[in-house]
Amino acid sequence: MSNQGRTRTIEEINQKIRSGDVQVLTAEEMKKLVESSGVEVAFKEVDVVTTGTFGAMCSSGAIINIGHSDPPIKIDQAWINGVEVCHPGAAVDLFIGATNMCKKQPYEYGGGHVIHDLVAGKEVEFRAMANGTDCYPRTSIKTTFTKDDINQFQLLNFRNCYQRYNCAVNSSDEIIYTYMNKLLPHLRNATFSGAGELNPLMNDPDYETIGIGTRIFLGGGPGYIIGEGTQHSPQNLDGTLMVKGDAKKMSPEFLRGASFTKYGTSLYVGLGIPIPILNEGLAKKTAIRDRDIFTNIVDYSVPRRDRPKFGKVSYEELKSGLITIKGKKVRVSSLSSIKMAKKVSQTLKSWIAEGLFTLTSPVERLPTTATFKPMRQTEEIPFVVSVMHPAVTCTEDEEIRAIAERIVTKSVNHIVVIDEVGKLLGIVTSWDITRAMAEGKTALSDIESHNVITAKPDEPLEIASKRMAQHNISALPVIDIEKKVLGIVTSEDVSRLLGR
Repeated sequence: MSNQGRTRTIEEINQKIRSGDVQVLTAEEMKKLVESSGVEVAFKEVDVVTTGTFGAMCSSGAIINIGHSDPPIKIDQAWINGVEVCHPGAAVDLFIGATNMCKKQPYEYGGGHVIHDLVAGKEVEFRAMANGTDCYPRTSIKTTFTKDDINQFQLLNFRNCYQRYNCAVNSSDEIIYTYMNKLLPHLRNATFSGAGELNPLMNDPDYETIGIGTRIFLGGGPGYIIGEGTQHSPQNLDGTLMVKGDAKKMSPEFLRGASFTKYGTSLYVGLGIPIPILNEGLAKKTAIRDRDIFTNIVDYSVPRRDRPKFGKVSYEELKSGLITIKGKKVRVSSLSSIKMAKKVSQTLKSWIAEGLFTLTSPVERLPTTATFKPMRQTEEIPFVVSVMHPAVTCTEDEEIRAIAERIVTKSVNHIVVIDEVGKLLGIVTSWDITRAMAEGKTALSDIESHNVITAKPDEPLEIASKRMAQHNISALPVIDIEKKVLGIVTSEDVSRLLGR
């Protein structure tokens, strides 16, 4: 409650909205007011603070009811613009997910694009198949429709308004493609997402005013919170929301289909929540700054749930475009649009100020103690560390004949080249040595491979196996984050364990 015992109610604020006397600030404006005049003054002067975020929200989708055909059809499989549509309900109730991809345009066009096209008023192609029944005899249909031709077009998003994201990096030797976009090897770039101090859940982290039934800005139209989002973990500042709204009333400016190279499709969603300033405590919370919001720098090159971390970074640093990792300056880019997040909060402010949007009291508060649970697994997954063995090594100043003798005496096909502190420099195979001796070469530098494909000890063995197949090689040196050689894993090791 209020630090001084003073409060106002949502109904009092709504009366001000209806009479045109409401005082509304965006989250950006509120922070400046608190810094210049203090929390007490801000509470006296401000009734509502509007927030906003605009980013890729993969757990988004839409419920579509297309109406009955004549004769009717009980849909078994369906496609809109070539994107497969889920059929979870009755005969013509459909759900299209933002990440469903068109088979003819993988990674380029998907459910998020279909939703955007419909919201924009475009005509889409619909195709469906069925088994046929006595009361639903039709077995196929092909037609077109727009949003005006269908009965319901409801945006239903299971996990939106992520409170914060990891900052993603890649310490491996290769480019990787993720939902955090393209990550360059050797920590050469970093990406992040989220609006930081503009994010609704950062401005009311205790969910005093955000709950089931809260009216929000969603995709350019009104929407509602219908529960906590999936993987909601507010104790870790990883809260999420489940939301819905009438997509027919939304705008393509605030709902945009997206493609991530070699990863998949998504939907960019503009979402904003009005925070009623009911007490001084809320006025103080809405003053939070990017410098006070931290997230983890996470190595996405390790495909495990508990990925290695390189420490923490503030959103102030992230938004500066440059962060420091292990003493090295790394360029960082945002996958969210701060400009659009500001536009969301500004648009919501104008709706309230013009009397077009009133506030609602939550009918139920969202949980504040929930934590994210990982999947329960009943089968043990083998990792590289479980099969790797010590690598046979050499240094660059050794003679080829000595290395050849080592291959024979150790009965191996790969020799890993290291420096004086054990860091990886290259690799040579028995074939390289045989060819070098046949051609009379004596210098290791003439035959070693410097572009070495590697593995990490905590990688799933399946991933290492796929990497060997992809590059048509039979072994991977296993290294740590400092590139020190820990061992080696071979295709024979993989085959023995995986039973191939």
